[in-house]
Amino acid sequence: MKVVFYIKDYLLKQEANNLSKFACLSKNATRVKEDINGFQLPFTIDIQRIINSKSFRRLKHKTQVFLNPRGDHYRTRLTHTLEVVETAKFIARYLRLNEDLTAAIGYGHDIGHSPFSHAGEAALEEYFGSNYSHNKQSLRVADVVENMNLTNQVRDGILNHTGKIKPMTLEGQIVKIADRIAYLHHDIDDAIRGKIITYDDIPTHLRELFNSIEDVSIVLSLDIIESSLGKDEIKMSRDIENAMLELRSYMFETIYERESSKREVKKAKDIVISLTEYYLKHPEKMPEKYLQLLESYSKETAVIDFISGMTDVYAIAKFEEIFIPQRYDIL
Repeated sequence: MKVVFYIKDYLLKQEANNLSKFACLSKNATRVKEDINGFQLPFTIDIQRIINSKSFRRLKHKTQVFLNPRGDHYRTRLTHTLEVVETAKFIARYLRLNEDLTAAIGYGHDIGHSPFSHAGEAALEEYFGSNYSHNKQSLRVADVVENMNLTNQVRDGILNHTGKIKPMTLEGQIVKIADRIAYLHHDIDDAIRGKIITYDDIPTHLRELFNSIEDVSIVLSLDIIESSLGKDEIKMSRDIENAMLELRSYMFETIYERESSKREVKKAKDIVISLTEYYLKHPEKMPEKYLQLLESYSKETAVIDFISGMTDVYAIAKFEEIFIPQRYDIL
């Protein structure tokens, strides 16, 4: 055990000597509750707790943008998370920031996301108003549902990976922008492979800037590195940021706002709303884990925990079980 503590001290010294003055060092990590694990670096502990959680594993059965797709190669909320982490770590490495903290925030940023991607999120937001947002729910999953006892730096990064508030660390700021980069890249890639658009449909000046779909993430990441190096904030150059916003607008017009997409979104939202209303009327039908939450939290909060934790497949199965008449074999 002495060797392990020696290695930990060595790693802490390596951070102090090699990371940027703007990096969040592991020695400065804090937790709401002190942790008994003293031989690992704090942010690596957080990574292990997140990726070993049930909420993280369920991300593999939550679709990213295309609802109920066929085939083996479409993105899920889990593959999105992995792409966010790798993009963010690449940027953090070149800016000499803390890669462990960056990865922990990236792995945890969507663990509270609803089923059916943004359709499920919109349904819960419309029903519960300000009582639900996927970033707040991700933090609640970490704090309450899974009781992970994460560092405050990771908790802040999860909470503020979207919205107007800037994360307290540069590592959190990287994840916030890497999240946008990842979905720009993979949603267009999925749309092309799904034959919704072709690469030539993308405006010419954007194609020339990014060269290929595979290069979107690289072009944006390199610009962030060049624009943020030696600075106390993470930023893009104005031209590249405008190009990214234009590409995002193009995606909304051609992918997200298609009539066929709107029809599928409505179906998904109807499932989420129907299940929400059912469990609000019959909270006793929820699993024991969520019934226990009723001892400390409101019925609405416990139902949000249950519904937002569902995978797409589980939500469809519960909807069919509750609302669709069963078929009987008559011999």
